[in-house]
Amino acid sequence: MNHPAQRRERLRRQLSTEGVDALLVTAPVNVTYLTGFTGDSTVLVLTPSRELLVSDPRYTEQLAEECAGVETHLCTPAQKLPEAVGEVLGKLGLKSVGFESHIVTVAELDLWRSLAPAIDWKAGTDRVERLRAVKDTSEIARIREAVNLAEGALRVVRSHFTPDTTEHEIGALLEYHVRRMGGEGLAFAPIVGVGPRAALPHAPLTNAALGSGELVLIDWGATGRGYKSDLTRVFATRSISPKLREVYDVVARAQAAAMAAVRPGALGKDVDAVARGVIADAGYGDFFGHGLGHGFGLQIHEAPALRPNSEFVLEAGMVVTIEPGVYLPGWGGVRLEDDLLVTPDGHEVLTRWPRELTSLNLG
Repeated sequence: MNHPAQRRERLRRQLSTEGVDALLVTAPVNVTYLTGFTGDSTVLVLTPSRELLVSDPRYTEQLAEECAGVETHLCTPAQKLPEAVGEVLGKLGLKSVGFESHIVTVAELDLWRSLAPAIDWKAGTDRVERLRAVKDTSEIARIREAVNLAEGALRVVRSHFTPDTTEHEIGALLEYHVRRMGGEGLAFAPIVGVGPRAALPHAPLTNAALGSGELVLIDWGATGRGYKSDLTRVFATRSISPKLREVYDVVARAQAAAMAAVRPGALGKDVDAVARGVIADAGYGDFFGHGLGHGFGLQIHEAPALRPNSEFVLEAGMVVTIEPGVYLPGWGGVRLEDDLLVTPDGHEVLTRWPRELTSLNLG
């Protein structure tokens, strides 16, 4: 099944509704989604009857391999990509063209206007992103692979933890083992927070050692065949203190309640409110300062958003994180994050790593 071709057909339906002759797709991740091309410096021109990739000779073989059947136009050595795009648009005789106004620079638009002065330009910000929010079967399969890579990597890395293992080392080892298992790398810069540093939701890696705190928060994910995963777990480094048990149980209850609310038709803000209410009722409402979750796929943050003001309506095929947290300055933080697929009758939890609080028993 040619999934990129199906995606282009879905996008084509917008041409008539917008009253444009073509769409110009310039965001590299959107070009990948619509064509399967994994390089850069390439733009897709989509008309009702034609698709044309404007690229350069470096990608001649890669385009033929990844995008068989898609017409290509290659820059000359003297041309820059925006100039080649302007040349193609001028030759096609188009009257109106939609473009990605959140990607295109003012300089590029000015150049295209000068090269194709007859074109009426129609700005738009999320034509492709709206399509990407609902995953097809091939995307879901790749996300499953990315989840397995992430969990497998941490399983290996965890077996080598010592009191002297640092945040930097954990990040490097996760990267190594994801690649060793066949992945493309980590999905994002990993977050590893030991002790009080776990109170930083996006703690940068340092040389803090596991033995220097009573807990460690690890937020990591893998990129498999282009698609990503995103997980967070917290471990006690020694015995589990009453404070850690209390905070962990609050976050775990909030996550479980929110996951139970994930189903088609649910509003993003309503799912967020479920978790936020559990945390507030436990007295920690002031210490949960971010949204509950987000979609992901080719990028680690995609639609839909799950946060207090989100009007996104969940649909079957969407994949989201559920990641409530409580962060107490000077002590540490707890965040639990799992990846969920919205199904026609509810949801499926894609991540399998246990959610029970455990200790690394480092002494």
